[in-house]
Parts: sequence; structure tokens; C-alpha cells
Amino acid sequence: MTPIRTAIAGIGRAGWGMHCPELDKRPHLFTIVAACDIEPDRADKMRERYGCRSYADFAEMLADPAIELVSIATPSLLHVPQAVQALQAGKHVFLEKPIALTLAGVEQLRRAAGQATGQLFFRHNRRFEPAFTHIREIIASGILGWVYEIKLRRNRYQRRSDWQTLLTCGGGQLNNWGPHLIDHALRLLESPVAGLWRDLKRTATVGDAEDHIKIVLTGENGRVIDLEISDGAALSEPEYIVLGDRGALICQGDTITLRHLPADYALPDERASADTPGMDYSFGKGGPLPWVSRAMPVAPSTPCDLDSIWDHLYAAIRQGAPFPITHEEAFGVVAVIEQIRRGSAFERTFDQAV
Repeated sequence: MTPIRTAIAGIGRAGWGMHCPELDKRPHLFTIVAACDIEPDRADKMRERYGCRSYADFAEMLADPAIELVSIATPSLLHVPQAVQALQAGKHVFLEKPIALTLAGVEQLRRAAGQATGQLFFRHNRRFEPAFTHIREIIASGILGWVYEIKLRRNRYQRRSDWQTLLTCGGGQLNNWGPHLIDHALRLLESPVAGLWRDLKRTATVGDAEDHIKIVLTGENGRVIDLEISDGAALSEPEYIVLGDRGALICQGDTITLRHLPADYALPDERASADTPGMDYSFGKGGPLPWVSRAMPVAPSTPCDLDSIWDHLYAAIRQGAPFPITHEEAFGVVAVIEQIRRGSAFERTFDQAV
């Protein structure tokens, strides 16, 4: 294997705290050869840790012919201009979320990618969250029957005061956790979006951006995705709740709890009656059902974790394998976020591939 010569732009919470540790596990796939940050001491730390070249100027780093891939982990406002600049310099680009703050930014990315010799990839790494993967397998098995509603939650209480709480900096939960959970929602919907409802609030953080968001997506197939992300929830719900007409599941932490009917069980053929019911408070609900209840650890059939996206990135660049997050899927996430910001009725700006 020939490692991909990689530069990291932005040596902060994402670049230093996530990208670097993830790459440290894959020295046979990626070699960090350069780093860039406007704070010289941060770039110097990279040079000390990896023996790489350090830059304070992004354009100067792009002139380095040794760099094949630029992993962009800078603040959100810089994502589109830096991705375009790196593509124009002939580099592959791995772009952090949010990939763009507006659809105008998406169009810039689309044009630049279409004209570039390098490839553009999106770091929607939560696509490889083990619970998300395992739950999709359970839904696909049919054991829950017709799945009509899925609830997604990421709730906690924290009084943040950093730049991600400021609208002028591209902050807010729509751009923070939003891309991850909206990507999950669009995949779990398994249908083009038919409708969208949203409510945005600021509850606990001290900036002016939203920290509590509620989004309800409906699909043309009748499925509903109820999504909530909150920094103002002192008590939290399970991260996943899936409701089907033959069973349900909840997932909290590393445990999935299932309650479902046996696969070979046929519901009794009953008919509703308009007759006056008896005085024993009977609802005519028939006999007890043979529910199967069990708890299991999160363990998808194909093991994965949030770092797995780097393995797919290597395969795409070195082996020509399809990258699992397509451009249209990532662009569709931005389209939903923009419609939520506008508060308008849903319009199909992009087809969400499923």
C-alpha cells in the first residue's frame, strides 16, 4: 500500500482532536506531510509531532507538490472557498461538515469538482456510526414490519459560548450536529421527501444561534422522521426509536432493545364493531400477543466505527472504489438545511438518493 500524502488545514478541535488521532491509526494508508493554521504555534505542534511541513498561509501550502490530499477542518465559513481553492490546485479534498452554508456554496463546489483533476469527498463520518448501521440492518430484515416512524435524538444540556454559537460564524446546531442527523434522516426515510416542518430555538447557549432544533420529515412512502437536537435538554431520550406495525426498537448508548412479533405469526383476522360495548371496560382488543422482547449489543454485521470513512477514502483514491457518500446525497443535506433556515414549504431542490 502506498500511503496518501495528506495535509491538514485547521489544527483545532476537528483537525487536531479528530483527524489526527484517526490518521494515527492508519499510518499504512495516510502520511501527514503538511499542516496549516493561522495560529503559528498550532502548525508548529504538527511539525513537532509528525515531522511535517507547517504553513500559516493556505495558498502557500497548496503550492507544495508533495501534497495529494487536503483534509479541511477549518471553521465553517472557510469550507467552500478553501475546498474550491484546493481543487483548483489539483489536490484531492476531504471536506468537513457543514460542506457548505448555502446552496450557492453547493453550486461553487459542484462547478469546482466538475473542472478539477482531484476528487472532492465529504466527511459525513456518522454514516458509519455502528448503531445507525445496525438499525438499518434490522429495518431491512422486516422484523418490525412496516416502519412508519423513526425518532432521532441528540440531547444534552450545555451552555456553550464558542464561535459555533454565533450566526455570523456559521454556528448553530443546524450546521453542527444537523448535517449528521439530517443525513441519517434522509437515508432512513428511504423515499424522496414529501414534506418538512421545523422549529428552531435558542435555549441554553449564550450566542445568538439556535441550540434546540426540531425537524419532522415525511416521505412519499408515508414514513415520518422526527429529529431533535438540543443543547437545552437536562434529561435525554434514547438516540433512536423505531416504530413498526409488528414491533419497535429503542437504542441508547451501545444497547438496542427490541419488542416484536415472531416472523411467522399472523395477526388474527378481526373486524371492528359499532355495537355498544360491554360494561367491563373491554376495548375488544382480543387475546394477548406473543411478543418477543430482547436486548442486544450494537454490533452491525459489517463492523464499522466513525473512523471507517478514512478506509473508504483510501479505497476511493488509490483503488477507484465508489465513495459511499455521493455528491448528491451531501448536497441534499444542505438543501434541507437551507429550506429549514428559510422556513418555507418543502421544495425538491435535489433528489435524495436512497
